[in-house]
Amino acid sequence: MRTINVGVVGVGAMGENHVRVYHKMEEANLVAVSDVSERALKKIEKKYGAKGFTEYSDLLEDPEIEAVSVCVPTTFHHAVVMEAIKHGKHVLVEKPIAFTVSEAEEMIAAAKEAGVLLATGHVERFNPAVQKAKELVDDGVIGDIVSAFAKRVGPLPPRIKDVGVSIDLAIHDLDIMNYLFEEEVTQVYGSMNCSFDDSEFEDHAEIMVNFNNESTGIVEVNWLTPYKRRELELTGTAGIISVDYIKQSIEVYGKFAQDIQIKHEEPLKGELKSFLNAVMKGEEPEITGEDGLKALKMVIAANKSSQEHKPISFEELE
Repeated sequence: MRTINVGVVGVGAMGENHVRVYHKMEEANLVAVSDVSERALKKIEKKYGAKGFTEYSDLLEDPEIEAVSVCVPTTFHHAVVMEAIKHGKHVLVEKPIAFTVSEAEEMIAAAKEAGVLLATGHVERFNPAVQKAKELVDDGVIGDIVSAFAKRVGPLPPRIKDVGVSIDLAIHDLDIMNYLFEEEVTQVYGSMNCSFDDSEFEDHAEIMVNFNNESTGIVEVNWLTPYKRRELELTGTAGIISVDYIKQSIEVYGKFAQDIQIKHEEPLKGELKSFLNAVMKGEEPEITGEDGLKALKMVIAANKSSQEHKPISFEELE
């Protein structure tokens, strides 16, 4: 099996997880990491043996490295990804793909022009429970999907300082709904606010999405709940599927109720394996830049809706 030489830009909480998983993978050879924190670099160098750079441009100039994970704060995604593409690297960028629609579109166009892959890190798609739910939906076990309700709540993570809860949390479930419904979005309505005067970003949000087949998705997220909950319920014309993201479990109710057995796997391992497999085969990633752009547009539409107190047609963001 051929191994892919990889690098990781940004080794905070999520970036270090990328490093850890790459280090264990047969498909990957972890060459180097980059971060502005010398302390973080020393920790990674000592634990995983990768070269460390305080300037990500030094990592990108290494001709050995074929692919990179970009795990820097959202507001820096565009700059780092564009530089990586310029250096001919295949890129997996953590969600959200970018901070703005125009940034994401520029990244997608640049990757196509350079002939490199651009994948978006929507890790919940690789949750075994979500993948099983997709299989059941495609098999018609609950009939046609009528609605989906997602609840993703918990305390504020201290690492989040540059975005609100909708772009950090809600985007996960909006992407999953895109994945499960396979329908075009027609309209988005959002209601969100901040509970504290010293923050510029929302910490709780409710988002409703209408799809082309008249089905509806509803997402509730917050950074206020003292416990962590990650759940999804799909209602169909012939039953219901309940997904627990954390437990990686599924319950099915309806005419064809089943005892669902799921083999637990780390979703990030599946995500990185999928990315490297696409690089090896020169194929389109499972979660493309366009997928990341669609999820980002949904969040931006929800924010616009909340500000203007009205539903936003998805066409307004084209």
